[in-house]
Amino acid sequence: RCAMDWQVLTRELSLYLEHQVRVGLFGSGVGLSLVLGFGVAYACYYLSSIAKKPQLVASNDRFCRFLEEYCPVVTETYYPTIWCWEGRVQTLLRPFITSRPQVQYRNELIKTADGGQISLDWFDNNDSLYYPDASTRPTVLLLPGLTGTSKESYILHMIHQSETLGYRCVVFNNRGIAGEDLLTPRTYCAANTEDLEAVIHHVHSLHPSAPFMAAGVSMGGMLLLNYLGKTGRDTPLMAAAIFSAGWNVFESVESLEKPLNWLLFNYYLTTCLQSSISRHRQMLEKLFDMDLVMKARTVREFDKQFTSVMFGYRSIDDYYEDASPCRKLKSVGIPVLCLNSVDDVFSPGHAIPVETAKQNANVALVLTSCGGHIGFLEGIWPRKCTYMDRVFKQFVQAIFEHGNKIFSM
Repeated sequence: RCAMDWQVLTRELSLYLEHQVRVGLFGSGVGLSLVLGFGVAYACYYLSSIAKKPQLVASNDRFCRFLEEYCPVVTETYYPTIWCWEGRVQTLLRPFITSRPQVQYRNELIKTADGGQISLDWFDNNDSLYYPDASTRPTVLLLPGLTGTSKESYILHMIHQSETLGYRCVVFNNRGIAGEDLLTPRTYCAANTEDLEAVIHHVHSLHPSAPFMAAGVSMGGMLLLNYLGKTGRDTPLMAAAIFSAGWNVFESVESLEKPLNWLLFNYYLTTCLQSSISRHRQMLEKLFDMDLVMKARTVREFDKQFTSVMFGYRSIDDYYEDASPCRKLKSVGIPVLCLNSVDDVFSPGHAIPVETAKQNANVALVLTSCGGHIGFLEGIWPRKCTYMDRVFKQFVQAIFEHGNKIFSM
């Protein structure tokens, strides 16, 4: 397969370069030879070192066979975009390159036990041809990342994929992040699952006969994993898909504090966190020194001054330990597929709990060598669909249409 890909790539490159010579771009056979030689060398390197099959980690043979048959994308070679395969580049470019499908939401605000409110954005898919009966239409709960909402491009793409399959989606926006007011001085964190539990119970109560699963991205995936580790099999969810989760928060923040990563990601993410709470300053000043919080220059400093204090942890280390999904993976009681790239600076490859995953028959890890954080770009100009989108679509469809074949695990 690699040999065939190399031949096709080389032939196309040669034809293109010969055309350029004819129009006088290079002007000499020497220039053509140099460029062609470089192109062939780059193609060889790409096909031998970059384009690889993902590593599938799963201890349950039945789960593996299920994925190979109904979610084959996890066993196929992943070809990252040839001109931006490096993890940091993929992470930075995805929000700007990928398209933003148009989605019309129906917003719902639900009350919480402590007097707060949560904003849910529904995509009902009432025009579904495959599931015209709304009471039994499969439902996917989507959890965005740390400061993400239903407007993120990766969420819009998941909804677009679900729409083509006839499914309904609902996006769980964390408190105070999607334009709604904070009614209490409380936001959210990766460890506290109370709001997620309330949302899952609410959605299931509205459609008790509908197949129900969830997908979480980045911090949304961490929150979902922590919920599943807490509830085991006692959940209305059939299965879950996790994308680019940070498995060990200590390792994640250490990676993000390296000079280049701080410059590219950490400082910006910290300002996003500060921006997300600045609108609620009057409410939050009742409990926090907001001037001190707004001086944070890293995610760790923000969590130390704000997040860990809000949720009653004695120290930031206690919070990070509780927020790390790797500690709860053994207790997950439903089928879960987790996609990570080993070059993700938000979730370093060495911190992915491969050995722990092998101890739980409900868990499958899919590890790519490239892809970055919520990147997974593929194709020459990756606007419409990423590898992550294809994994999501195939796994969700596999669960809703063939899931009975693994639920007897």
